[in-house]
This record gives sequence, C-alpha cells and structure tokens, in this order.
Amino acid sequence: MPRDKYKVHEVAKDFGTTSKKILELLAKYSDIERKHTTVLEDAELDFLFDSITQANEVASFDAYFAAAAEQQAAKAEAPKAEEAAPAAQTKAEKPAAVSGKAAPVSGKAAPVSGKAAPVSGKAAPVSGKAAPASGKPDAPKAAPQPAPQPPKKKEKDKNKPMQARTKGETKRVDTRQSNVDLDKYNERYEEIAPANRMNSDNAQRKQKLNQKSKQYRKPGAGRSAKRETEAERLKRIAAERAKHQITIKVPDEITVGELAAMLKMTAAEVIKKLFSLGVMATVNEVIDFDTAEIVATELGAKVEKQVVVTIEEQIIDDSEDKEEDLQRRDPVVVVMGHVDHGKTSILDAIRNTAVTATEAGGITQHIGAYRVEIGGQMITFLDTPGHAAFTSMRARGAMATDIAVLVVAADDGIMPQTIEAINHAKAAGVQIIVAINKMDKEGANPERIKQQLTEYSLVPEEWGGDTICVPVSAKTQMGIDSLLESILLVAEMADLKANPNRAAKGVVIEARLDKGRGPIATLLVQNGTLRPGDIIVAGTAVGRVRVMVNERGQRMKSAGPSVPAEVMGLAETPNAGDSFDAVSDERLARELVEQRKQKEKEDKFNAQHKVTLDNLFSSLKEGEMKELNIVVKADVQGSVEAVTQNLEKLSNDEVRVKVIHGGVGAINDSDVMLAGVSNAIIVGFNVRPDSNAQAAAERDGVEMRMYRVIYDCMEEIEAAMKGMLAPKFREVPLGKVEVRTVMNLSSAGKIAGSYVLEGKVTRSAQIRVVRDGIVVTEDEIASLRRFKDDVKEVASGFECGIGLAKFNDIKEGDIFEAFVMEEYRD
Repeated sequence: MPRDKYKVHEVAKDFGTTSKKILELLAKYSDIERKHTTVLEDAELDFLFDSITQANEVASFDAYFAAAAEQQAAKAEAPKAEEAAPAAQTKAEKPAAVSGKAAPVSGKAAPVSGKAAPVSGKAAPVSGKAAPASGKPDAPKAAPQPAPQPPKKKEKDKNKPMQARTKGETKRVDTRQSNVDLDKYNERYEEIAPANRMNSDNAQRKQKLNQKSKQYRKPGAGRSAKRETEAERLKRIAAERAKHQITIKVPDEITVGELAAMLKMTAAEVIKKLFSLGVMATVNEVIDFDTAEIVATELGAKVEKQVVVTIEEQIIDDSEDKEEDLQRRDPVVVVMGHVDHGKTSILDAIRNTAVTATEAGGITQHIGAYRVEIGGQMITFLDTPGHAAFTSMRARGAMATDIAVLVVAADDGIMPQTIEAINHAKAAGVQIIVAINKMDKEGANPERIKQQLTEYSLVPEEWGGDTICVPVSAKTQMGIDSLLESILLVAEMADLKANPNRAAKGVVIEARLDKGRGPIATLLVQNGTLRPGDIIVAGTAVGRVRVMVNERGQRMKSAGPSVPAEVMGLAETPNAGDSFDAVSDERLARELVEQRKQKEKEDKFNAQHKVTLDNLFSSLKEGEMKELNIVVKADVQGSVEAVTQNLEKLSNDEVRVKVIHGGVGAINDSDVMLAGVSNAIIVGFNVRPDSNAQAAAERDGVEMRMYRVIYDCMEEIEAAMKGMLAPKFREVPLGKVEVRTVMNLSSAGKIAGSYVLEGKVTRSAQIRVVRDGIVVTEDEIASLRRFKDDVKEVASGFECGIGLAKFNDIKEGDIFEAFVMEEYRD
C-alpha cells in the first residue's frame, strides 16, 4: 500500500537517483507534465516500480550469487597468480638464453679470419646442448653450417662504402705511409669551387661597373631634356595610381583632411571631387562612411570599412563558454518582501546570527550577501530592504539571483512592496518560492495568503499550480528545514552552471567608503574566478584587488561563481548594481574609466540663489525658484541611490527636485563648496559633517539636514515644498568629545575616558557616537564624572569619564557629539 502524497523527489531519493530520471520514466507512461514536487498516483507508482525492477532484474538468482562467489575467489587468487607469473617467465627464458649464445660466439669470427675454425668449432657443442632441451635429434646437423659463412661476409664487406661512425664501425688510417695521393683531394676541391666560375663572376662584375661609368660620362644622361610640368606630374601620379591601386580602411566617420591623407592626395583634390558629387564640405568637416567610400572609389582607391575595436572589446572577455567547460555552481537566493515581514529574521534563523540588531529600528537599509552550507551544499543569500524607498536595490537583487524567496507575513497578507517584489522576480525570470512567515502568531491564516497569491498568477502546488508555498516561523524555526529543502530542489532542477576557469565577471552588490581602508565593494562573482591581484573595472571605478574577505571577515584566496566577496583596492566606490570585470591591461582599464567619467559630467549644473527648506515655499510663491538642488551623502552607495530616486520623485509642476551630487562618506568641505555655488541643500543619511565642513556651512549659509530614517527626509522636503513645514523639535549642539581611552569597570561597565574638544557636555545631554564620520548610534548619558565626583557639566579643554545608558561598544578615537532637542516655531 503506497504512502499518501508520495512526491517525485521522494521517490528519487528512495531509489538513490535524481528527480530528472524519474520524470523521464514518467514521460513514457503519459504525456502529462509533472514537476519534482508532483504527488504521484498508485498507477504511476506501480509503473515506476515495475520499470525500475525490470531494468535491474537478473536471469537467475542462483547464477547471480554463483558469479559473485567466483569473482570473490578470483580476487583472492589474483595475488598468488601475480607471484607465480615472474617465476614461470624466468624458467621459460633460460633455454632461449642458452641457445642464443651461438650467435654472438659465431659472430666473433668475422673480424679475424685466422680464428674462424676454432671459434666455429665451439659453436657445435653449444648448439648441441640445445638439442636435449628442445627434444629434436636433428638439431646438431645444422651446427657446422655457420663455420664457412663468416669469411664470405668479410669479402662482401670489402666492396661496401665506408659507413658513418654512428653505425658503430671504426675507420683506421695509417699515417705512417710516406706517399699520399694528393690528386684524389684535388679532384674533390675542383668539384666544390671550379676556377673558371670564379673568373667569370669577376668579369661580369667589372663589365657592369664599366657600363654604368660610361653612362654617367654621356652628356645629358640621367636628366630629362626639359622640366616636368604640373599637369604632367599629376598625369604621371594618376597613371601610377591606376597601376598600383591603394586600399584604405575608413571608419564610420572621417574628416575630409584625414581622408585626403589616407589617399595620399591634397585636401583640394578631395574637396573638388566632393563638389562634383554635389557635397559641399571643408577640410575639417566630417563625412560619413558611404560618402567617403564613393569619393575614394572615384579617386581610384579601394575602400574597406574599418572595424573599430573599443577598449571594452580589447580588455573584457565576453566570449561564450563551451559546454564542456561549464561546471555546476551554487544557487544564489534573494529574500524579498514587504517591510517588517521577517525577511532578515528568516536569514537569522538560517545563519544563527542577529543581523537585525545592527539595523536602525530593525529595518534593513543595506544589502548583504551571505554563504550558508546546507547538507553539504552551499547557498548564497542576498538580503534586500523591503520598504518602498529601495526599489532599485530590490530590482538589482532579483537580476543577480537564481531563486527568489518571497516572504509574506501570515497575519498581514499581500502588501504594496510584496506586489513590487513579485513583479521584480517575474521580470528577472527567477523561480519564486513563497515563505509564509509568522505562523506562530494568533490570527495567522496561510489559506488567505494562498488565495491572495492567485490574484498575481502565483498558484500554490496544493491547488494545482507550480508555486511552492512553505509555512515558516522565524521565531520558533518551524518550517526552516522545509524551506531549505525546497530551495535545493529548485536549484537541482534549474541545473545551474558556470565556467570557473576564466576571468571573473559579476555584479556590485554594495559599496562603501571606510576611513581607514578606503573604498570597499561587495562583489558577487557570477562567472569565472576572482583572485587577489586581479585588475577589476566596476563602472567608473578601477583598481587591483589587494584584500578579499568573506562575510565573516576571513581572508579568501579565490572567489568562484556564486561566491560573494568584500574587496579592497579600488580607487573609488563604484555604484551598487554596476557590473564588474577582471581585465588584463591596467592602463587600458584606467583609460576606459576616464571615458565613462567624461560621460557622467554632462548633467551637472550650477544654480544662482541660496535656498533653505524654511524659505523654499516663499521662493516658489514669488517665482524665484523653479528647481531645488540637493547634495546627498550617505554611509553606503545603496542608500545614496535610494535617497536620490525618492527625492527626485517629489518633483511637481512648480518645482523640480534635482540631486546634483551623491557620494559615500562623511560630509566634507568640497560638498559644502558645491552646495554653496549650486545653491543646494545638503542631505545626510547616517553620516555627519566634519568640523571644517560644519564651519564652512555656517560661514556660507549652506543648510545641512541629517536623517537616520529615509521617511523623515521625504516628509520634511515634501512639507517644505507645500509650505507646511510645521513647528517641530530641532537639535541644538552642545559640544564635541573625543574618546581617548576605554575603561572596563565591574560596577558600571565600559567608561569612556574622554576629552572635551569644543563646547561642553551636560549630564542631561544626548550623545551621538560617530566613528570615522559614520553615525554608530544615539544614546543617553548614564554617568558623567570628573575624577571621582559626579558633575552636571564639563567644559571645553577638560577631561571626564562618560558612561552611556545602552551602548557599550565604545572604541578609542570615537567622537561623542553632545546635543539637546528643543521645540521651536517659526
């Protein structure tokens, strides 16, 4: 009796084969399309069992076991047979060796004729010994025959020519003779260099010299009777061109002067021909290939189109891989869904790490790449933000992956960003697996989720579709194993392959600027292998891979297909989503990057008037302002893209929001300078300005707004555009403190031994921890002391000890910004 809901992949697992082979057998049974998760009926299972049994049946069990026993016995006797074989071979070779002695002995008689009789006499007894061994009594009769043969052989050798020394024979020359036949050698010399030939050559050479000298002495020789005219010169050149037609290679566009140089003509001749064809052109004017071909052909040249090889074609290998070079690769999985539906929590349950704790407000604002080993198979996961601000990052994540896991909260249902994620996955052509999360909550209704999915052409397998739906709970880890098993099954059916033995090619997942290590990019290798020392081009960034680490910070010697790596060594931060290539020539790579940068400089412009969010509405009302320029700085490149795209979406009929510059890292002097001359506002996302930038902004009247949540930025600027900038709390900076040492106290935890750089710090102030220009966290002061006394405030130039209420990961060199929040109204 077969078990209930026996699926294809379970049958394959039980029989120790693959799902593909089971599906091929079922295709012979009927034409119905099946998948690896299809539930099989009793008749189909019977057919499978019969087919596999017949394919592996034996004629007789007795014969089968007897053959197995014989094989076992043969294996046991094999070592004995191997030992016996050399001994038998040795015995067999002994008679042959004895009988073989006759040949070398008789052979000794050839050089010395006087010893032929005794030596030949020895041959008879030796050959006679072979008779008893072979059992042939007639063998001794043949023994005396070799005796008279050696002298005959010696007589024949006298008529043979002398052989080379490599043949083993020795030539002896008697130098004691007094008479030497010199005529023999003179004949040989005449054959090599006859005397009459040398005399004839000299005579010919002298005759040529005499002829030329006589010509030079003739009057008028070598000079034309009259000077050649211009018309005759042109006619002669035309005749030479007609006789020797030149071939030129012309690009898509060429100037008239360049064409004339190729044709070895003057520009006037080419312009004259163009005029005759009805084309008015000057020497510096550009003509297309068709016009140049007609003109050059009319002027007697053969034209070929020049194939322009770009720098990309020279240094980037875009050739297709051969089938025999492809190898299986690991699947790349992107986790998508609505904000706060539990995407990162599911990854935490898989990786057993707490990534959510590092994100502001528990919302993922960057993209991460992780490697997880499941049952001996590696899977690469990409975690993307879920809220609407990061549309481009979700689209980028879907294009770089093979499988999309769509996370839907069981108590919330399909939301706007869920629909957007479905569209991204469909556009990228990746397989979708639905993870119905939060099944541990009350009111979880997976059937309602399945019903909503059918509205977007995602029909669950239970309802006859091909979409895998797995109920999971990231909190209790329910269904996580089933989700991973479904991912591996889909990856197996996809038959993912790549060629690791070629130059690396892939996509930039994320990029950021680290103060100590410089630009850092997270790369996902899609084909080939990336190694330290490789030269890579990523968008407008170029560099050599100095250090390559994985998500755990461990150094990597290589990164093959489907492997993410964090790379250091680029000259600048690339844009997230840019494709990267490992190239062979660093000089051409830098030239290519300069070409790409030149194209990006065309969209920059400068404004004329200063503007702030406070006077923005009044400026619009007076008609003074039609564009709002913004400089965006963020901690990672993905956030720069998200803020830029959402700010530009705020444009309306009255004002156009334009981001004139976006960059990664702390706000510096150049940002303030650009905002000053362009009349722009600086928007900082998870970054802070340095001291010089702060002073320059106050001096030039440039407004800077800092945000940690992207929605606050959108709401403030949109409200300013509509004239609804309501009274709210604003930040009043008090001072800046530098952490110079960190002390661990058993009673109070970590205490920052600090020095007040400017302003003051009060007991009631809030603290913003800034590390390398990046905001780490915001916290309250738990304790403020000078020596052993609690104090209410510490002024500039004094040292103090500061303990924070919640944050303990304090490091030397951190900057504490003390501030208070106050309410204000216009």
